[in-house]
Amino acid sequence: MAVDPLIELRDVNKYYGKLHVLQNINLTVGRGEVVVVIGPSGSGKSTLCRTINRLETIESGHIIIDGRPLPEEGKGLAQLRAEVGMVFQSFNLFAHKTVLANVSLAPLKVRKRKKDECDARSRELLERVGLASQADKFPAQLSGGQQQRVAIARALAMDPKALLFDEPTSALDPEMINEVLEVMQQLARDGMTMVVVTHEMGFARSAANRVVFMADGRIVEDRTPEAFFTAPESERAKDFLSKILKH
Repeated sequence: MAVDPLIELRDVNKYYGKLHVLQNINLTVGRGEVVVVIGPSGSGKSTLCRTINRLETIESGHIIIDGRPLPEEGKGLAQLRAEVGMVFQSFNLFAHKTVLANVSLAPLKVRKRKKDECDARSRELLERVGLASQADKFPAQLSGGQQQRVAIARALAMDPKALLFDEPTSALDPEMINEVLEVMQQLARDGMTMVVVTHEMGFARSAANRVVFMADGRIVEDRTPEAFFTAPESERAKDFLSKILKH
């Protein structure tokens, strides 16, 4: 059990029609912890990630963020999304705004900070993701890996308590994956609380405090990377690992 829980899911169930995509999910993520969620396609990983900031609603159970239940909608929900940042497969940057403006937008609008203050902070964050020199470009002028790093800087601009990553590298060309994972590795080292859905086993191995393995809408294993990768307990996990580690 995490000492200082920041994200708690208790008996969470979610259906798409008759399909039971999340089945009695119980998961606690402690402050400063990096939890990597892996598993075969269709196991419910992305859905799980998206319920944490209510991009997906749930049918039953409880989700608690920093001691407070997930708000239904309105102001409370906007507040929650400011505190729990999200980075998606697709970068969702505003094409008509510069990189700097993309990063500054939410703090300006949601946190009501001054523009020069926001821009100064955004430049610091772009520096942190290795893109200080690209601030005045437009997203279309950047590679996919650079755009995804801008998306990470944008999520950080809200000073979130936690970051959710939903397969952040799966839309990228292989040579761009590492530049994004390196930024995420650094965030992990800096103590950012992270829930990461990914196919990148190297990242799971090196950056995670815990690996959560999902299959058929359930959490099958929740263990340290060392224990999971060297001695998986379930047949599902053994099968999954044998398929991916052969390549």
